[in-house]
Amino acid sequence: MSKQSDPPLAPRAALRWNVVRRTVAEIRPHSILELGCGMGGFGMRLAQLAPGGYTAVEPDDGSFETARQRIESVGGTVIHGDHNKVPTGTQYDLVCAFEVLEHIADDAAALADWLPLVKPGGHLLLSVPSDPERFNAWDTLVGHYRRYSAEQLRERLVEAGTAEPRLVHYGWPLGYLLDSVRDKMAGKREDGAAETAEERTSGSGRILQPTGALAGGMIKLAVSPFVALQRMRPSRGPGLVALAARPTA
Repeated sequence: MSKQSDPPLAPRAALRWNVVRRTVAEIRPHSILELGCGMGGFGMRLAQLAPGGYTAVEPDDGSFETARQRIESVGGTVIHGDHNKVPTGTQYDLVCAFEVLEHIADDAAALADWLPLVKPGGHLLLSVPSDPERFNAWDTLVGHYRRYSAEQLRERLVEAGTAEPRLVHYGWPLGYLLDSVRDKMAGKREDGAAETAEERTSGSGRILQPTGALAGGMIKLAVSPFVALQRMRPSRGPGLVALAARPTA
């Protein structure tokens, strides 16, 4: 199989990927499941880090087709649907959900459904927008029910039955500027927004996604100084990444 080029990431996703990549490299999972893979920007990268196989689920029709083409090219599998479509009894060393939990009305129930997909001793890896007081027009436009504080997300993970949640903020300082720009853009698009959070969620993974190697290269170059800078302030930033283990007993 020839080496495939990774799809471009939006600036916020590029900041997030740096944290996710380092976390995955640390725990070295054999198998990975991603819930809500969107257009496969992370999925194509994760599939190359899972020697025992990568599987994703994606409910949105348009995002699914793009993700399928990308991820199958590197040997992964994409299922059209949500976590209920994962084959019964299948478990993974790492289950991921990036920018998904905030779209779900009953987040506690979602975590309770997701944890059994993790092998005992395996891990759950999540990302969510942080700082509830920063909830803005963009959050409404893309179907968010909430943003999380670190304490709120840790509490949810412990209640779901995970052990030793480890949380880190990302995106300082560039993420704050990106949030401000997106909020202003969302304010201009409110009249055309879908009525329900579920409808707004459906297409959220396709908004502001870069296309083409040139755009991807320019974003990567522009964001690279901030990727390093955000590591200086892991307790600040408009995004959260959480890693939690499923107990062996």
